[in-house]
Amino acid sequence: MNQKPTPSKLDRTIDRQRQYIAEREAGYREQALKLYPWVCGRCAREFTRANLRELTVHHVNHDHDDNPTDGSNWELLCLYCHDEEHSKFEAFVRYGGGSDAKQDAATFNPFAGLWDAMNSKPPDEKT
Repeated sequence: MNQKPTPSKLDRTIDRQRQYIAEREAGYREQALKLYPWVCGRCAREFTRANLRELTVHHVNHDHDDNPTDGSNWELLCLYCHDEEHSKFEAFVRYGGGSDAKQDAATFNPFAGLWDAMNSKPPDEKT
């Protein structure tokens, strides 16, 4: 009477994709964790077995299928630095980059004149 519903084609596809990703990550992740110290390459946060799940393997050239065994395309990053790295890459792809796509430096200075204001006497004070 309680018959399990048969998985849909979408469910089977998602399951296969999850399995593929898990197998791929297990290979290069384990290799990278053996090659490199358990330290984030950006913020230098150190990891132990208790929090190792928060340390990710970042592919420097953003090609997740490029996994040389010498680790030359890998960098260990914490979750936060890894997200930041991918955000920078997405912005680069979206808005372009390179020598012809320069962005002007910010010119607004919110503290301009602060030193003078702090060292000046109020107008109603007499010297």
